[in-house]
Amino acid sequence: MTREEIYEELNEVFRDVFDDESITVDDETTADDIDDWDSLEHINLIAAVEQQFGIKFNMGQIVTMKNVGEMVNYIEANVE
Repeated sequence: MTREEIYEELNEVFRDVFDDESITVDDETTADDIDDWDSLEHINLIAAVEQQFGIKFNMGQIVTMKNVGEMVNYIEANVE
């Protein structure tokens, strides 16, 4: 799966979780960039990403991810 394909699917996940069709994420996107991205929605987002890509993040990864680019790096390394 290419980085571009991951972003295509990830944008759909973000749009679904945050119920906002205008969302487009990139490497630098953080919670500060999306209005409703709070701690509760972060849990929903992680669960939706895990389900979409068939992966599991550990707690350390979830806590230390600084932006969407780091999430994509993990997905890229762990998706088949």
